[in-house]
Amino acid sequence: MIKIEHLRKEYPNATPLKDVNAVIGNGDVITVIGSSGTGKSTLLRCLNLLETPTSGRIWLDETEITDPKCDISMIRRKMGMVFQSFNLFGHQTVIENIMLPQMDLLGKTKQEAYDEGMRLLRVVGLSEKALNYPDEISGGQKQRVAIARTLAMSPDVILLDEPTSALDSTMVGEVQAVIRQLAGSGKTMMITTHEMAFARAISNRVFYMNEGIIYEEGTPEQIFDHPQRENTRRFIRRLKVLELLIEKKDHDFPGMSGEIDRYCAKNQIPAKLSSRIHLALEEAIRQQILPGLESPRIRAVVEYAEAEETAAVTVSWNGPERDITRTGDELSLSLLKGIVSEMQYTRTGTDDLPNILSFEIR
Repeated sequence: MIKIEHLRKEYPNATPLKDVNAVIGNGDVITVIGSSGTGKSTLLRCLNLLETPTSGRIWLDETEITDPKCDISMIRRKMGMVFQSFNLFGHQTVIENIMLPQMDLLGKTKQEAYDEGMRLLRVVGLSEKALNYPDEISGGQKQRVAIARTLAMSPDVILLDEPTSALDSTMVGEVQAVIRQLAGSGKTMMITTHEMAFARAISNRVFYMNEGIIYEEGTPEQIFDHPQRENTRRFIRRLKVLELLIEKKDHDFPGMSGEIDRYCAKNQIPAKLSSRIHLALEEAIRQQILPGLESPRIRAVVEYAEAEETAAVTVSWNGPERDITRTGDELSLSLLKGIVSEMQYTRTGTDDLPNILSFEIR
């Protein structure tokens, strides 16, 4: 079991880990997801003590591995790590890459190390590559050799840091197949990945990292189908968000148009959808909502879903109840209805912007 308490890691210009807390049980297969720069790799490197935490404590079973008196070499034997970049020795054959750590660190004889190395190469489907050098095999095969080398140390825990990120798309499947096989063996594993379908299929728990913490955790079904927190939902759906605020009658609409242009360009939103976002916001805000307000306060939120190439828009505003889907300017409303779907007006009794118009643009 691994226990993490208030783990923090600071660098001179960044703090990727602010307050990480978790308990990882024996046999757990945990995928760690999140945007680049959210501390996923740093967390794994701190667990293996390749990075020294700034503060906080980590236990492996009953041993506090963050204690300065801890035997780091012993911890690394129990907690093996597979890196993005393979880290194989180019001057050694595949089998030598697997044998030498066993001989140097575990004290095995050459024959024992060879027998175990060949057994593991058969497990990862590469026994015929035993005498090849790393530059003679593909990237996917190198990563499978790296996994076999880690397994040769008989670790209790396996950490895999973006194990497929350096691979051509044609090689990803072969490495994922090996990891799936390992996941079914009862080994405790923690895997950082950007492959959402893989994370869903491989793990029994998912950590979503954001803001320097484990922002949300749960089963794959909970995280991918029913996320509880807004940032998790946006990440899972790959939502790109734009928020606009209008607080006066003579708002700078040309400036707002430029802001929308920059948002669409930054997120590579298709030209047709970009044009419809412009038109929908113009009709909804400028033509429908703004004329009915003396002291306007209007907030518009656009959420672009990259995978579906759709934009969900929510416009909320102050003032008395006014369902513009029924009482708005007819010509403007006709234009709006022609480019959006699922348009709905609701009113809340508690929010300072109680009027809410929502719709989707495709």
